[in-house]
Amino acid sequence: MQSITIKGSQRESVGKAASKALRNAGQVPCVLYGGDSVLHFSAPEAAFKSIVYTPNVYTAAIELGGKSYTAILQDIQFDPVSDKIIHVDFYQLHDDKEITIEVPIKITGTSPGVMAGGILRIVNRKLKVKALPAKLPDFVTVDISGMEMGNKLYVTKLPQENYKIMHPDNTVVCQVRISRAAMKAAQEAAKAEKGAKKKK
Repeated sequence: MQSITIKGSQRESVGKAASKALRNAGQVPCVLYGGDSVLHFSAPEAAFKSIVYTPNVYTAAIELGGKSYTAILQDIQFDPVSDKIIHVDFYQLHDDKEITIEVPIKITGTSPGVMAGGILRIVNRKLKVKALPAKLPDFVTVDISGMEMGNKLYVTKLPQENYKIMHPDNTVVCQVRISRAAMKAAQEAAKAEKGAKKKK
């Protein structure tokens, strides 16, 4: 999985007044959980653009006081008026411990059903996967090249080599729906066939 670096500064004060002062200075109060102790730090608001305003998922290399911590974004809070980031929670990753995280899907291939006039409907754009940090995928590949009109693709048909998909087997990822035009054409064809039989 791709990673971005966030250079932070450890916080000595964690009260509301201290947090407000940090925000006024263009800094975002943050907390890192999952380690031997909870770490409070701050980082420039601009440092979060690549990890927040994107459909992709990244791990974060958080640099604090000469040390680096690998983590994932756990929670983020926005100001209800300005929509600015006001607080971020991270969870520290450990090489020997599996983690569950949501990753986007990536559609590949060409569906015969879509080529015939069907409409591809994506039901789940992200899926929860469980893996060791080193095995976390950037995305889950969804091959639709075998999907005919009316077909559904379930999570059981997806590759799970280095990770496990944490959804029930009956979870639909995408489906090829019959379009109105295709349905109308099928109805007209059926009527024409019925009319031809009556003439005979």
